[in-house]
Amino acid sequence: MISEIQTDRVLSCESLSCPMPVVKTKQVMEDMKPGEVLEVRTTDKGSVADLKSWANRVGHQYIGLIEENGVYRHFLRKVSDIESKAEIEYPRQMSNEELENKLANGESIIVLDVREPAEFALGHIPNAINIPLGQLEEKIGQFDLNKVYAVVCRTGNRSDQACQIMIERGFSNVYNVVPGMSQWQGTTVNGTRGA
Repeated sequence: MISEIQTDRVLSCESLSCPMPVVKTKQVMEDMKPGEVLEVRTTDKGSVADLKSWANRVGHQYIGLIEENGVYRHFLRKVSDIESKAEIEYPRQMSNEELENKLANGESIIVLDVREPAEFALGHIPNAINIPLGQLEEKIGQFDLNKVYAVVCRTGNRSDQACQIMIERGFSNVYNVVPGMSQWQGTTVNGTRGA
């Protein structure tokens, strides 16, 4: 039997998808005192990687996760201002239109889609490779450091995190595609293609 984790607040994000659980968590954490623990409840599988990555980027402690009947219960502890770090946005971006033009012109660019497999299967850029953000660190070694990568997700948040991971691992030609698939006007295909 798992003992209950003592929390100071509970944030319900059950019907929300990326980026809203992170946005709501950030808003609530701003009003909390250092040392307080927040439980964030989501049904979005992508939140497993999103919230952990966001907490790591800004310095809050990601305590852990409990999954119960399709609900992901995330536990985060707010750190003091001294412990926290400024959230960094990845600076190299490419618009949807720029990516569409580069692909149409036959430029050598690898499209890496970091959404969950179900999101990817419902519509993705032709020839994109799907590696969910939560699996990127374990699969990143199979990619060539010298290639050009356009990283895409639904809104640009997960892809931002993915770009930062890739740069930390030695990649140099990485672009975050914004605003991402939520506003993609180019050609899409259905089905799966993972790495």
